[in-house]
Amino acid sequence: GAVHSGLGLLAGAATFVIADSLLDKYVSGHSGPEQREVVAEGARRGVGLALLAAVTLDGVPENLALGVSLVGGASLSLLVAIFFSNLPESLVGAMSMRKSGMSPRAVVGVWIACSVLLAAAVVVGRLTASGLTDPVLAVALAFAGGAVLASLADTLMPEAFEHGRPLNSFATAGGFFLSFILAA
Repeated sequence: GAVHSGLGLLAGAATFVIADSLLDKYVSGHSGPEQREVVAEGARRGVGLALLAAVTLDGVPENLALGVSLVGGASLSLLVAIFFSNLPESLVGAMSMRKSGMSPRAVVGVWIACSVLLAAAVVVGRLTASGLTDPVLAVALAFAGGAVLASLADTLMPEAFEHGRPLNSFATAGGFFLSFILAA
């Protein structure tokens, strides 16, 4: 229902905000977006870590649902959508981490660990498919959606609006339109 899904969405957003604030504090010693601007190299690493958190918080419930869908035969469009939804965040996050001074080995290691975690979520979803109900899956996917929305609003949209004018608003609408078409 709408209440459970809405609460899942808010829980995902809150989890991202908490994780992002803790990462900001870890990177710069202070939380909040103004601190990201003060410490440029820490900012890049903070953005990279925030995107890693977003991919993970979004990917685990999403990949659990993907694993469940493998029972009935997952559609190719779902597999492609999940891959392409995580790819830009991963690339931007890796580049931000690299530009902040993290070694290539550390950056690759972090993202490989994330990939292993997400692959494990698919396997767990597949193995537990019989025990998960549709309402549980709906809450998990709403949680993932909340984490993604909070991530987009915090990390990607501000930079897009700063550097991507004038087509960024239309590109956002186009992305939602494509998601709508794929879901139909």
